[in-house]
Amino acid sequence: MANFNPIYSLTKKAVLVLFFLASFSGFSQHKKEKSKFKVIAFYTAKNDQAHISFVHEANKWFPKIAEENHFVYDSTDNWNNLNAKFLANYQVVLFLDTRPETPEQREAFQKYMENGGGFMGFHFSAFALNDSSYPQNWDWYHNTFLGSGEYGSNTWRPTSAVLRVENQHPAVKNLPKTFTSAPNEWYRWSNDLRKNPDIKILLAIDESSFPLGTGPKAHEIWHEGYYPVVWTNKNYKMLYVNMGHNDIDYEGGTNKTLSYTFENKTESKFILDALLWLGTSKK
Repeated sequence: MANFNPIYSLTKKAVLVLFFLASFSGFSQHKKEKSKFKVIAFYTAKNDQAHISFVHEANKWFPKIAEENHFVYDSTDNWNNLNAKFLANYQVVLFLDTRPETPEQREAFQKYMENGGGFMGFHFSAFALNDSSYPQNWDWYHNTFLGSGEYGSNTWRPTSAVLRVENQHPAVKNLPKTFTSAPNEWYRWSNDLRKNPDIKILLAIDESSFPLGTGPKAHEIWHEGYYPVVWTNKNYKMLYVNMGHNDIDYEGGTNKTLSYTFENKTESKFILDALLWLGTSKK
């Protein structure tokens, strides 16, 4: 008959208990930190140092908040990934600077949105101007989906603006009625979004911002008018955000970034809240 060793038996039991607890703890932690949703950001980052600077900043900031808020953030400059098979892995698509250009990419994106996908586009992603490198040759995107139509004009230099909350929405629920933005180049559009029943404007430039811009050209300084900067289309799970143009030292020739979009805490909280709404809501 083998000798019974009580110390060995107790030690073995203790190891088994610890193993069970570790396994249970690991399972609980994994369950708690399971990703809520997945985001894929498309970008080009080849034209205009201000847009390039924003893309690089975004690709550092989004992974950090993704880890903190338990979602997945991926990014790619390969716009051919804008296809049904690739997009099926993601709940939200971001356009950080430009837009898709080929018919296949555009068709895949339209179907993705019509089937309930989420979208957030920044700044230049809505740009369209005939006789430019980005002509208005995608009617569904610029007129039906975004509603903005063509680019009209912009302020210069990039400056902060006081933004005003225009409507109730989960993306802006934690914002004060007005707040000061990060410096940005602000766009005016050919279409009046207030006349589009499908568009719900969430943020607009407050009158206290005027004059907005410093020039040197007179038309680069706005003195009055209504300028929406964030809106959603009620028929889709989407947001367009006019912000996304950092200030750059063009005049000095250094191309050094002079301002960062995500350093503005209030604005960044809004972008996070908007992204969480896109990733977790039905619509």
